[in-house]
Amino acid sequence: MEIRPENIQSILATDCGSTTTKAILIEKREGEYRLVVRGEAPTTVEAPFEDVTRGVLNAVREIEELAGRRILDGDRILTPQRGDQGVDLYVSTSSAGGGLQMMVSGLVMQMTGESAQRAALGAGAIVMDVIALNDGRRAFEKIRLLRQLRPDMILLSGGTDGGDVKRVAEMAEILVAADPRARLGAGYELPVIYAGNRDAAQIVTDCLGGRTALTVVPNLRPTLERENLGPARDAIHDLFMEHVMAHAPGYKKLMTWSPVPIMPTPGAVGLIIEKVAKNDGIAVVGVDIGGATTDVFSVFQGVFNRTVSANLGMSYSVSNVMAEAGIESILRWVPFAVDEIALRNRIKNKMIRPTTIPQTLEDLVIEQAIAREALRLAFEQHKSLAVGLKGIQSERTISDIMQQSQTGSSLVNLLDLGLLIGSGGVLSHAPRRIQAALMMIDAFLPEGVTELAVDSIFMAPQLGVLSTVHEQAATQVFDRDCLIRLGSVLAPIGSGKPEQPCVTVELRVDGQSPINRRVPFGELVRLPLPAGGTACLTAIPERGFDLGLGRGRPLETGLRGGIAGLIVDTRGRRPFLLPPDPGSRIQRLRAWNRALGVYPREV
Repeated sequence: MEIRPENIQSILATDCGSTTTKAILIEKREGEYRLVVRGEAPTTVEAPFEDVTRGVLNAVREIEELAGRRILDGDRILTPQRGDQGVDLYVSTSSAGGGLQMMVSGLVMQMTGESAQRAALGAGAIVMDVIALNDGRRAFEKIRLLRQLRPDMILLSGGTDGGDVKRVAEMAEILVAADPRARLGAGYELPVIYAGNRDAAQIVTDCLGGRTALTVVPNLRPTLERENLGPARDAIHDLFMEHVMAHAPGYKKLMTWSPVPIMPTPGAVGLIIEKVAKNDGIAVVGVDIGGATTDVFSVFQGVFNRTVSANLGMSYSVSNVMAEAGIESILRWVPFAVDEIALRNRIKNKMIRPTTIPQTLEDLVIEQAIAREALRLAFEQHKSLAVGLKGIQSERTISDIMQQSQTGSSLVNLLDLGLLIGSGGVLSHAPRRIQAALMMIDAFLPEGVTELAVDSIFMAPQLGVLSTVHEQAATQVFDRDCLIRLGSVLAPIGSGKPEQPCVTVELRVDGQSPINRRVPFGELVRLPLPAGGTACLTAIPERGFDLGLGRGRPLETGLRGGIAGLIVDTRGRRPFLLPPDPGSRIQRLRAWNRALGVYPREV
């Protein structure tokens, strides 16, 4: 079926999550695409239903009731639209059944292993483990791991084109010895993608061709200086549809409903983040914090990266956040005295009862303190993997590679960051939008001037897959109905003493008197911005402080409006420190919360 964007007046999009299936209806009204209604229903991929389409139909029926129009004809979606019945296009994403879980391998962990991991993560997969010849594990340990983890798919890489084939053959032989079984669909061949040394392709085919569903694609690291991830990512998407989704309950039927391939949910979110960065010409970071995992997406210098922190979440994995961050790191964000044992019990109760929500203001403050640490840890992991290829966009020298492995140099430059987008329950559903803004500021510590936004109802997956066939509709709805613009943060780099002059700010809005404010070091100040308009900012840092143009050099820029306003953060960067004394720390936290109006009363 040929899709002609100019003829599309209505779009139905669903996201089949692990617990909830979400549906949205988009219509073209007065020349632009807007969200009309949304519905949701429990996902039905598991027993007793074992048919994902039931959850989809239930979510669409809610859409029908809310929109007051007929979309279904029995158990099928009416397409194309005729009159006020049916829709012109249906698209879907999925992470039901745990999403796409992969293992990847390379010869050297810091080179082909790292490249293979980036390829899989960028395609929307959860990387269960990375196997390499130099990973410190013996052959029998790798074999045991492959048998135990049971991935949906394996990406096998290694070697540069024209290089030694012996070591690549060793990796293939480990797979043969392990004879791993896939997680879904007993009795079918495990998909394996080979994206390594082209001279070893025949050897790999001889080893694995009759035992697995093998696909050979161009080398993802053809030379030491060049990385080519596109073919491997495309193959992951294709095999996700052909093998993984085809064996999940009800997906064969769902696939016949849409002319557009079903995409893994994280891969679709990554697409819309890429579109925003490209269309606006800015660097973007997006984060989705869930109950079990936290995904971080970034586009810097035109290079897209995604990481999954599979052990950092707000319910199922909340105890892992406490273990990795340390109880002291969580306590440092709590503006009242709390017993350490009581805090540990609260966190463990959340893990045992993952669907509970905070019942008191104190519970909410503690949950948001945990969220700060989960976001911070996930971003640190992301920066360690989001390593760019210096010089030409996709190339780096051998000396760059060795320096990278020693210093962990990252593409992520917070001074270049133009937009920070947050999503996930703790951010999207924070009782006050300023709470979401402050959580992101505390966790990511943006520098210079950075715009802040949250995904209001987590439509990014559906809009990501829609962008593959109708970019205009996807970007219009994302900007107008999906994103809630919070405002911006101005954060000078540098350190000083409390009350020391730091930055002078002038904010000008058409039709209003200018706002002038001199902000000392160590403060948080909130200045109003128009909700839907723009403002002009002039910021003059004191000598010793930098806004991205050099120490003491003024910055003049335009700002988009937002409900949280302009937040001037002079608390310092590199490193950011809170007072070590508990009493002083609590006093400072309460002062900052009062200055921004974070909570309805002091806690």
